[in-house]
Amino acid sequence: MTKFFYTFLFLLSISGLWAQPATQQKLEERKAQLLEEIRANERMLQETKKKEKSVVAVIQQQNAKIQLREKLISTTEKQAKLLNDDIYTNQLKINKLNKELEVLKEDYANMIVKSYKSRSERSRAMFLLSSQNFMQAYKRVQYMKQYAGYRKSQGDEIKVKSTELAVYNEKLAGLKIEKIKVIQEQEKEKQVLVKEKKEQEVLVNSIKKDKKKIIAEIKKKQQEANEIDKKIQRFIRDAIAAENKKTAKKAGPKTVSTGTSATKIVLTEEGKIESDNFKANKGKLPWPVEKGFVSQKFGNQPHQIQPKLIVHSNGVEITTESGSSARAVFAGTVYSIQILSPINTLVMIQHGDFITVYQNLSSVSVKKGDKVSIKQTIGKIRTNNSTGKTALKFSVLQNDTFLNPQSWIYNM
Repeated sequence: MTKFFYTFLFLLSISGLWAQPATQQKLEERKAQLLEEIRANERMLQETKKKEKSVVAVIQQQNAKIQLREKLISTTEKQAKLLNDDIYTNQLKINKLNKELEVLKEDYANMIVKSYKSRSERSRAMFLLSSQNFMQAYKRVQYMKQYAGYRKSQGDEIKVKSTELAVYNEKLAGLKIEKIKVIQEQEKEKQVLVKEKKEQEVLVNSIKKDKKKIIAEIKKKQQEANEIDKKIQRFIRDAIAAENKKTAKKAGPKTVSTGTSATKIVLTEEGKIESDNFKANKGKLPWPVEKGFVSQKFGNQPHQIQPKLIVHSNGVEITTESGSSARAVFAGTVYSIQILSPINTLVMIQHGDFITVYQNLSSVSVKKGDKVSIKQTIGKIRTNNSTGKTALKFSVLQNDTFLNPQSWIYNM
């Protein structure tokens, strides 16, 4: 029973090992993505500094870089933990193989000794001739053949186990080297993080005298953002009501009561398929920009400059490089195009009863009713002349309810 229990525990640990390479690969991919986002942030930060734009814009970008650096450190910590698990499991296997080899070699040595004692042809002949009858002699011949065969198989098994042990020892050495590399990377990133936080502190201190002015600007921008979100909801409700009336007329009088709803899209059979497809890809959708990083998260967040102030966002802000384009995160139909101001246009794309919104576009390359494909360019993202910042505001809604885009976009 005890032997069975330990065998079960060992098999359980090995089954976990099979899943490790895939997890390690995902962490490596995530680390590469974060490094690319950090590099993009650094390029944009240098560009902002060169243009001598506002200190506030520099602080916001610097803060975003710090957050990316913290994510990178967290990812390397996960890698180190995974490597520790690999090393432990590998060592278990090596210990097991060593014990098996020890037993095999001892058994094989005993067989060699017995074989040596009975090595002469005379002793073998006497062993056969001393048989009481033919059947016993036949059985003794078979026994000698089986003994010789077993001895050979034991020798072969020792060779196989020895080779297997060498492979695991080599793998263990590789894992230990990889762990050292990951830990060194982690320490390097921690040192950079400390330096960046000190730089950030200096920048924040430099604008303390303008605290009241900055707080007033933050509140003004929050009010503007709230107004835009209300406009978006109104646009969507108007579009839902108009679309539902059309659907109701096509379907007949029985659907008029539900068809005139302004908060829920009445789906056709095709619309249900589009909605299900969009939902099935939750967490797998591509970013709405080719390069960039999240500079404002969804929901209630402490402001990057004045942490005591809580700001709300019904989408995510993604800072990208000047001249970048917005692209559709999924196939769908252009639902609406709205000009919020002479310098701010938004595009809504419908995916069944889901809607993705792309805001802060300087120009648009699609029109209402167009069918768009995944990653298709839909417009150019505006660069703010006063701050030098190029940012897309991206939202996801189901009907007229805002959802967290970070739950839908891959590794956001």
